[in-house]
Amino acid sequence: MSTVKEQLIENLVAEDAVSQRKITIIGSGSVGMACAICILLKDLADELALVDVAEDKLKGETMDLQHGSLFFSTSKIVSGKDYKVSENSKLVIVTAGARQKEGESRLDLVQRNVTIMKSIIPSIVRYSPDCKMLIVSNPVDILTYVVWKISGLPASRVIGSGCNLDSARFRYLIGEKLGVHPTSCHGWIIGEHGDSSGLIWNKGRNLSQYPLYLGAEWHLRYCEG
Repeated sequence: MSTVKEQLIENLVAEDAVSQRKITIIGSGSVGMACAICILLKDLADELALVDVAEDKLKGETMDLQHGSLFFSTSKIVSGKDYKVSENSKLVIVTAGARQKEGESRLDLVQRNVTIMKSIIPSIVRYSPDCKMLIVSNPVDILTYVVWKISGLPASRVIGSGCNLDSARFRYLIGEKLGVHPTSCHGWIIGEHGDSSGLIWNKGRNLSQYPLYLGAEWHLRYCEG
């Protein structure tokens, strides 16, 4: 018996059996959901999958996204505790991990989050052996290396978010001080995403290719703050 869709719509070309731009997010916390919203608003995927062990929270977050489908181009939003929902993903974004406690450094999270990675990465690779992975969980640099080793994927397909967020914050602070948009400010934070990171500061080319010097006092205040 044909479905209502089949009765109402005649396909002129066959529908793709497999999504061509499927993205999966592991973890439905604040970072994971921020990633989901950005992906939907920028129309980066034809299918979005969410995976989390907290089923009640996951169900609520998924329903919010599905009910907003009218405003997105992404045709399919799915979720589940079982990693099968991530099958055939082109990109998997890993945001799952233990929370950083007060007074705890990112490096203190290593062992707890390594254990979590060992439990989830094999399932991701099982269902999406050709995917690329973007690691956001902290400490991101160490976990990116760990995920690469666990997954067995080529190094070019396991990417860490690194200091991109730090660099964005830095450029925002420069723009805020000078009253200009961050896109007009230039500078990079490099190194480990954490307390040991440092900044690349070329005072001759920092504000839309014009010389800029904010002074050592402000520079130190940013680094220490």
